[in-house]
Amino acid sequence: MRTTRQDPASAPVAMVSGATRGIGLAIARELLAHGWRVSAGCRTLPHAGVDAQAEQWLACPFDAARPETETAWVQATRSHFGRIDAIVHNAGVLSRQSVLQASSEDFDALFEVNVKSPMRLTQLVWADLLAAPQGKVLIMASLAGKRVRSADASLYAMSKFAVLALAHGLRHCGAGTRVRATAICPGFVATDMASGVDADLHAQLTQPEDVARLARVALELPPTASVAEIPVSWSIESQF
Repeated sequence: MRTTRQDPASAPVAMVSGATRGIGLAIARELLAHGWRVSAGCRTLPHAGVDAQAEQWLACPFDAARPETETAWVQATRSHFGRIDAIVHNAGVLSRQSVLQASSEDFDALFEVNVKSPMRLTQLVWADLLAAPQGKVLIMASLAGKRVRSADASLYAMSKFAVLALAHGLRHCGAGTRVRATAICPGFVATDMASGVDADLHAQLTQPEDVARLARVALELPPTASVAEIPVSWSIESQF
């Protein structure tokens, strides 16, 4: 999918959740810089930090814990741009509870945002992706979806294992079509989620812009180059 030097009216459109900061904001900026149009799902409006023309950028209220905002966001994107080529599921919440500590309410709240909302949103836009020249689903999973590193990360890991399974399930749903799904699985990234990391280590972490470049590559690959997962870490991990 070539995205540079296009007529803005014919440029592909990506919906990006959690696009007000961190990885989501970096992905929005990366896509805009390479000719995409972006519909940003934001918990807080107005959105700041993106310099884009109105025909390239739309900011919509979106809260993954409120399903009604999903429908409104999709409808606003269709109305504004007339098409949806890709959806980037970046919004998520962190938990530091173990699977022994967590209540049913804790479990439900975490899975509502990290798993159920991406599934519902993809269902809502699936027809748009099928109609696109090459539809894409990009899920920001985590290396926590590949291994459990500690007890206090175990509930969070459960949600990321589940959303990674969602990405693989969508790959199978897209078989025989031009829709492809990819999961990016970062380790620690230099965002506010890593604010507790020691200062000397923080400078070594993967940068949001690094992940954003990988995201754009995955979104622009043709259907003949289907990539299931992209694990990325600031350090060497023997499993990957």
